[in-house]
Amino acid sequence: MIKKYRDLSLQGKMTLVYAFASALILIVNATLLWSINSVLSRLEATYQDNLNLNELSQSLDDVQNSMTEYLNVKTTDALEKYYISDEVYRNKIYMLDDSVSSDVNLRMERNIRYMSIEYLDTVSQTIEAKRGRNVEKYRIRYENATELYTYISSYIDSLNSQMFVSNSENFVNLSKGLRTTESISLTVMIIVIITNIFAILRYATQITKPLQILAKSANEVANGNLDIPLTEPAYNDEVGVVTSAFNQMVKSIRNYIERIKESMDNERKHKERELMMETHLKDAQIKYLQAQINPHFLFNSLNAGAQLSMLEGADNTYDYIQNMSQFFRYNLKNADKIITLGEEVKQIDHYIYILNVRFSGEIHFEKDIDEKLLNAQMPSMILQPIVENCVNHGIREMEGKGVIKLKISKLLDTICISIKDNGKGMSQEKIDEILNGTYRDNGLSMDSNGIGMVNVINRLRLFLKTDDVISINSEGEDKGTEVLIYLPIDDEGEDYV
Repeated sequence: MIKKYRDLSLQGKMTLVYAFASALILIVNATLLWSINSVLSRLEATYQDNLNLNELSQSLDDVQNSMTEYLNVKTTDALEKYYISDEVYRNKIYMLDDSVSSDVNLRMERNIRYMSIEYLDTVSQTIEAKRGRNVEKYRIRYENATELYTYISSYIDSLNSQMFVSNSENFVNLSKGLRTTESISLTVMIIVIITNIFAILRYATQITKPLQILAKSANEVANGNLDIPLTEPAYNDEVGVVTSAFNQMVKSIRNYIERIKESMDNERKHKERELMMETHLKDAQIKYLQAQINPHFLFNSLNAGAQLSMLEGADNTYDYIQNMSQFFRYNLKNADKIITLGEEVKQIDHYIYILNVRFSGEIHFEKDIDEKLLNAQMPSMILQPIVENCVNHGIREMEGKGVIKLKISKLLDTICISIKDNGKGMSQEKIDEILNGTYRDNGLSMDSNGIGMVNVINRLRLFLKTDDVISINSEGEDKGTEVLIYLPIDDEGEDYV
């Protein structure tokens, strides 16, 4: 806990002190409020028994009055009024204590309950006798009910008086307890306030003391005294950070002279490094020029071979060398350029021709192309690497006839390019790796041009400025793979926008 407190910022420490003081005050106030509410609740409950007895007495009077009213007027309203008062009084007497006890008040409650039950039965019989027009009978029962009413009223008044005396004593005791609680509350609040003041003063000292030491050290440095003792910060707050920075500044000044002496050697080494970098740069430029010369040399040599084969009448050899020449010409001319979809399709034709010469026509290439869409623009070297991937990873090692289908069609407001093979297929895991750019093909074929699917996808996304440009579908092992590329078209549906 101490280490965490040392690592807190000034704002954190202030928040912690404020939260501690607030929480302490809140707990104390909540405790005192609970105590006061408890005493007040007990005070309210002190005279609740008297209120209940008063309501019971009132309900008893309502029964007696409603009975008398019915006996006098014998109306339906008076009878209904009697039934209502009878039900109310019954509910109240059933709330009285029915247990056998040595307590005088509880015994009186029990007596009132049973006398009330007898009284209600007598009143009911009186009402029935009145309704049956038996005058003598209801007169006698009325007198009995009135007598019981008098006894019950007397009992209720007596019990009410006794409870009032007892409750008055409890009220006095609770009032004393309330005043005691008020005194304790005042004392506790004073203690809490003093504690908070002490905590705030201690916190303020922790902030100002390091600042005073830092100010004194800064004055010494300003006067040119760099041999002052450096005080390590006690806390990792803002003051501690400033103290650490000041100590680091003093150490830097002390080492300044030594660094000046070393600067000459560093400058000399820097110049040597610059000369070495210039040498490497010139070497890289020479190699770059060589890399440019070699493909042109190969292209010119192929042209010479094509002319020689034509002069000698070797037509197949001429066609093969001519396709090879066009294939390399496309790579040299259109590297990192924007070309048309038609040019990409021609490059695939050259590539398939070369492969079929090498592999005796084992690759069957089918095309279904909407010629109106071939003016769409796209980056170079997109389709050929995909076809190459179909050959090297899809159909080269399969048994039977390998087929590659190229379909270019319009789909809503896009050009859909489909390259599909009937080869080994591809797992969904591998498809996901290729699409999210995490796939790495460590077994690069010797026949590959070095441009992988990840490179193709990234260049398409950069060119079209969207990620939704390509999808790969495969139904499973030995069920082939289909690569779909989507290029937007303009309103006329012929040119790329």
